[in-house]
Amino acid sequence: MHTADENGLVGTGADLEPGTLLAAYRSGLFPMPLGNTVGWWSPDPRGILPLSQLRVSRSLRRSCRRYRVTVNAAFPEVIEACGDPVRSNGWINADIRRAYLRLHEMGWAHSIETWDGDTLVGGLYGVAIGAFFAGESMFHRATDASKVALVALVDALKSTGGALLDVQWKTDHLASLGAQEVARETYLEYLARAVNLPLAEIWTRPMSFRPVT
Repeated sequence: MHTADENGLVGTGADLEPGTLLAAYRSGLFPMPLGNTVGWWSPDPRGILPLSQLRVSRSLRRSCRRYRVTVNAAFPEVIEACGDPVRSNGWINADIRRAYLRLHEMGWAHSIETWDGDTLVGGLYGVAIGAFFAGESMFHRATDASKVALVALVDALKSTGGALLDVQWKTDHLASLGAQEVARETYLEYLARAVNLPLAEIWTRPMSFRPVT
């Protein structure tokens, strides 16, 4: 990772085949489009959300009681919503969608959905390797809908063997929920341990989500 620039860009090129993507995540890299090619990133410091440090406000607790949450019930719809071109700073293009849909079909990429009745109002998706989950993107169409998906994800990871939740960069939004920054070398140590642990059971068995009280 010593070749990374000040923004965390390590290199460009290569493909988005499943093997390439999984090897990248295991190495601490993740892809984002960069012009007509793919950039591979490893920020320093790295944003993570420690599972024990999630902050849930009183209003968010109320929202958690409002929405229904599912796992892998609408992955194509979630990544499509995350890649909506009207969103500011959108980066999910057709190549990214195809690549992660394939990872989902192979059992590596997963989604958490939030529903208001039968209407999809929010969610997130990412990649799971062992006890590691790399959060890629989230969206909402109703108040707190993406935050509720994140709360459900953290709660499920804590109770089913998750160890490391990667959020890439610590934004103000994620910091309000408990995200922290760690040095790249520290992150890579956490990652090496997490990917060698058993797969968190959230991805292998039906889950029942209880409202946060």
